[in-house]
Amino acid sequence: MSTILAVEWSQGIEDAWSDVAAFVPKFLGFLVILLVGYFVAKLIAKAADAILERVGFDRAVERGGIKKALERSKYDASDILSKVIFYALFLIVLQMAFGVFGPNPISDLLEGVIAYLPKVIAAIIIVVIAFAIAAAARELIDATLGGLSYGKMLANVVGVAIVVVGVFAALNQLQIAPAIVNGLFYALLAIVVGSAVIAIGGGGVGPMRSRWENALAKYDQEKPRMQAAAQGSKQRIQQRAQERAQQLSPDDGARQARGGGSTLPPPSR
Repeated sequence: MSTILAVEWSQGIEDAWSDVAAFVPKFLGFLVILLVGYFVAKLIAKAADAILERVGFDRAVERGGIKKALERSKYDASDILSKVIFYALFLIVLQMAFGVFGPNPISDLLEGVIAYLPKVIAAIIIVVIAFAIAAAARELIDATLGGLSYGKMLANVVGVAIVVVGVFAALNQLQIAPAIVNGLFYALLAIVVGSAVIAIGGGGVGPMRSRWENALAKYDQEKPRMQAAAQGSKQRIQQRAQERAQQLSPDDGARQARGGGSTLPPPSR
């Protein structure tokens, strides 16, 4: 009996040592992949931040109206995007590191998150582009028809409409409750179209005809004023572009100070 116990004890010790001997190289490989991947992701994120600042990504985003949302933050748009790039790369590094241990639940979870990342990046790009287009359209309409009583309101309505469409497109890209998002979007379209159908078809042909006649008469009255307001719009747009550039120049200096100072030497006295 004692002999059997001794054999089982020695077999257990050998199995434990073999498990440890098999685990230690995998753990060392895990640490090496994690450390090397961390520094590589950091370098790529810093390079992306520098490239984005050099190509004027911050200016383009801030003109889109996101500047106010980042005023109280110590990060600018390029910093935020570079951090997104870092964490996306680091998730890939984690998946590779945990893959050393073979199939496991953590690797499966990371694989699902990594597969979802392109949708998040596409949604961010859609929102940024929508804000930029909305700001450009608002500036263009305001500079062209800002002298009219309804010019600013028309510019704001167009800007909000573009942003709403962009947000719906981003939510659809993220596949967040697609049935609800698509239902809300189609409900808005149905409200607009249904209201027009009811107003025109429900015994409203005569009133709508008179409304259209009044609208056309109003347009004929407003046309000279619109043409007068549109004159010189090119100069006003250029002037506003120069004002935006002057407003962004102090932010560039602050960003350079935050990043360690300007690369230009100080002026000699």
